[in-house]
Amino acid sequence: MTAAEGGGLPRPFTIFIVVGEESGDQLGSKLMVALRELYPGPITFIGTGGSRMEALGLTPLLRPGEIDIIGISQVLFRFRHIFRRIREIAAAAIAAEPDLVVLVDSPEFSHRVGKIVRRERPQIPIVNYVSPTVWAWRSSRAPKMVPYIDHVLALLPFEPQIYVELKGPPCTYVGHPLLEKVSVLRPAPGERPALESVDRPTLLILPGSRTAEVKRLMEPFGEALARITREIGPVEAVLPAVPHLSGHIRERLKSWPVQPTVVEGEAAKYHAFRRAHAALAASGTVSLELALAGVPTVIAYRVEAILRPFKWMLRVPSVVLSNVVLGERIVPEFLDGKSRPERLAAEVVKLLRPGTARERQLAAFSRLDSVMAFDGDAPSRRAAQMVLDVARKRGVLPPALITAGEESGTAPPPAPREH
Repeated sequence: MTAAEGGGLPRPFTIFIVVGEESGDQLGSKLMVALRELYPGPITFIGTGGSRMEALGLTPLLRPGEIDIIGISQVLFRFRHIFRRIREIAAAAIAAEPDLVVLVDSPEFSHRVGKIVRRERPQIPIVNYVSPTVWAWRSSRAPKMVPYIDHVLALLPFEPQIYVELKGPPCTYVGHPLLEKVSVLRPAPGERPALESVDRPTLLILPGSRTAEVKRLMEPFGEALARITREIGPVEAVLPAVPHLSGHIRERLKSWPVQPTVVEGEAAKYHAFRRAHAALAASGTVSLELALAGVPTVIAYRVEAILRPFKWMLRVPSVVLSNVVLGERIVPEFLDGKSRPERLAAEVVKLLRPGTARERQLAAFSRLDSVMAFDGDAPSRRAAQMVLDVARKRGVLPPALITAGEESGTAPPPAPREH
């Protein structure tokens, strides 16, 4: 029985959340907080998530580290394990009879759960938080999402229009969660000394947040760092490591000729961002973090071998998220065979010296706020509002509770833009 059914006080509004990796735990935790702020009645969360979501009261069925997949090859090699977990999570969602399901990122995992739930319980609304990159790769996924996704919550401003063009499900831009972290990403006055004033510039090394990325990039990044120090002298190299990969990273660092300082935890990571003068990073969300932090960057990525023949299918001129958002190739990127240590080192050296390469990136990054921002609440709060709107439209949210919220002053703002 849903929260909208029955007499008397309803049971807690129950949301099943599917998270497949560490970044999803961060998104999911902020969404949980915002939903509790906006929903005036009792609310319960069940599903898969990490330590942040557990601390907020999620009843966990799986932790993100148990999946940690990226790309087709890992799906193939771990087929039995991954699909067993997909079936288990879907069965748990069906048994829980939630009022609504939220799929957070990790589409290779979460969308398969969503398809099973929709097939077995078509009355349960399903919201996808973080659009798959249909604008860059496998655009045919967008129309295929229509049968099992009621609404997509997009992090990037151009994504709703893409879903219109591709005939996908309704899509709303709620804003990127990094917009909520600008205050911790950007240095306070004097926190990042001028490049010209330091003997040892601070260089961030970011080889990725997934096991496969780290395996492919640690060796070229280590050699690139050695070449950089030979060219310009000592640098203060800092490597922020996600906790579940820290041991793996430290083991691979033993072969590096120049040893960076490894830091763990979000606070230490952002402290390093605020001090950094440049970065060498894997492609991913981190490129946008660095851009918002005002850190000139060089991006490298090595695609898994099974996908290299299909790179021609990419629909965008850049795989760097900050470039995609800005609509211009500002941050240099080196893919596969081009990501040789000598090329990476040469580009990073340009950024560690005053000059055009460095200034061009900084000027472009200064435009990000106007490109990504919009008037209104934080992205997580807007995402929570859309979740509740979908629930109300599908008839699983009691109108009386929404009215009560409006009367108490806790009602959410008008819904964000959507197509």
